[in-house]
Amino acid sequence: MLEKVEEFNMDKVVEEFEAVTKDAERVQRETLKRILKDNASAEYLLDLGLNGRTDPESFKACVPVVTHKDLEPYINRMIGGDYSSILTGKPITNMSLSSGTTHGKPKYVPWNDELFVTTVQIYQTSFSFRNREFPIKNGKALSFIYSSKQFKTEGGLAAGTATTNLFRDKRYKQAMAALQSQSCSPEEVIFGSDFHQSLYCHLLCGLIFRDQVQLVSSTFAHSIVHAFRTFEQVWEELCHDIKKGVLTSRIKVPSIRTAMSKILKPDPELANLIYKKCTGLSNWYGLIQELFPNAKYVYGIMTGSMEPYLKKLRHYAGEVPLVTSDYGSSEGWVGTNVSPKVPPELATYTVLPQIGYFEFIPLTKNNYICVDPKPVGLTEVKVGEEYEIIMTTPAGLYRYRLGDVVKVTGFHNSTPKLKFIRRSGLMLTVNIDKNTEKDLQLAVEAASNVLAEEKFEVVDYTSHVDLSKEPGHYVIFWEISGEASEEVLGECCNCLDKSFIDAGYTSSRKVNGIEALELRIVRRGTFQKILEHFLGLGGAVSQFKTPRCVDTNNSKVLQILKENVVKNYVSTAFN
Repeated sequence: MLEKVEEFNMDKVVEEFEAVTKDAERVQRETLKRILKDNASAEYLLDLGLNGRTDPESFKACVPVVTHKDLEPYINRMIGGDYSSILTGKPITNMSLSSGTTHGKPKYVPWNDELFVTTVQIYQTSFSFRNREFPIKNGKALSFIYSSKQFKTEGGLAAGTATTNLFRDKRYKQAMAALQSQSCSPEEVIFGSDFHQSLYCHLLCGLIFRDQVQLVSSTFAHSIVHAFRTFEQVWEELCHDIKKGVLTSRIKVPSIRTAMSKILKPDPELANLIYKKCTGLSNWYGLIQELFPNAKYVYGIMTGSMEPYLKKLRHYAGEVPLVTSDYGSSEGWVGTNVSPKVPPELATYTVLPQIGYFEFIPLTKNNYICVDPKPVGLTEVKVGEEYEIIMTTPAGLYRYRLGDVVKVTGFHNSTPKLKFIRRSGLMLTVNIDKNTEKDLQLAVEAASNVLAEEKFEVVDYTSHVDLSKEPGHYVIFWEISGEASEEVLGECCNCLDKSFIDAGYTSSRKVNGIEALELRIVRRGTFQKILEHFLGLGGAVSQFKTPRCVDTNNSKVLQILKENVVKNYVSTAFN
């Protein structure tokens, strides 16, 4: 696999994509057959009585729909050093850590060579479609990617985030070269032990190679916004480094200093150019297009919980288009973006029927799972309906509830196009109210327009349902970019309360079945502290997602938020 860069042929990849999506049902049966045949000796499948059968009917009759909690006893045995065929035919040698930002602690999920192969398939497919619209030559990518440390579990398995497992695979670099997307940063920066030092050097490398940078990317939109917020603070120091050809003393990791010394040479002309570009900008609008004149697009996951960062990202990007990347998780991939010119808010993901076996649990109109729902197959979903995804992967997850709710927006040939809606468990609810992550996002957007009148912005936000006294109420935490007036913040609080239009919420608020919403303003840097906490758990910045609803199980994050509150406001919207 990927022995030679020349083997990657974009036209061939598109042809193969069209072929597999034209007969998605047949490809799904073949994919399931391949997965079950390869893993026929797995203890899990044998115990369920599958006995080597590979047809969908036997599979669904024998194998139950499960969550991660159901598989934890098996995964824990693997972590503990049991190398027998537990979930897969071949023993698992690596574990991926999920982001862990939702519930406060990461989950272990199996990672194997087959997942690497499907990752490359996804990357090649999306690149082939993307490169038709935004052709890039052999330039470089300013990629804000970071690899957290790999470590050994008690049983000797290598473990790290999914991105770490990917970046550390020796074939990854070759795959990126084939996609003309090689990072302009040396490996020592990507694998650096200190995120802040790596970020600074990513920015520095981008500036040094500014004319060669053809795209700016990261795993998530949040990481790109965070990088350029940091640039606003350190740009003069970066210019000084370039002018003198000497790396700032803030970079202390020896391997990073050595690698950067090979790249950084005195260049007063470049330093002066960057200085003029930065001082000529109005509130940093169009920063990316000014710094990187040949950048064709900005690329990363921009849907779901990343949507709130799009306004700021567009501000930085100026005229450079935003392109959302592919849809997947630590557990495996789902689909790819084959319409890169569509704005991220409207983006859909086309399911690749050969990378896993997919089923879908139908949801009712009010977002509840139907009573005794019968999952439907990939080609049986209906346009306009919402479903929760079930996936079967080559890495030992069978009929696994991913926890994502998606909407079917149409079909590409015979495979569905999905729009990510929300995480299934993330709901603000006190009694009969049901507000989703998207409802929260819309409420924050409405209230932030009030804030914008004073030229301030919401840097980041999250929420909590406070049930410590009756009746319970919603608490919204905001970090904002300056000192807004009491009057405006009070108005923002009322606007938040009125913007939750769920009938259960508004009716409960009117009769005091839900107490008044509370807006708490936290110190600048509070969400950075949440990020630091996440990194301390072994996470990587590349995988970080701000938790949008913090429950009591996520006690450390809740503690960080509460300890950093500087002002709070109580809504009078329903008085």
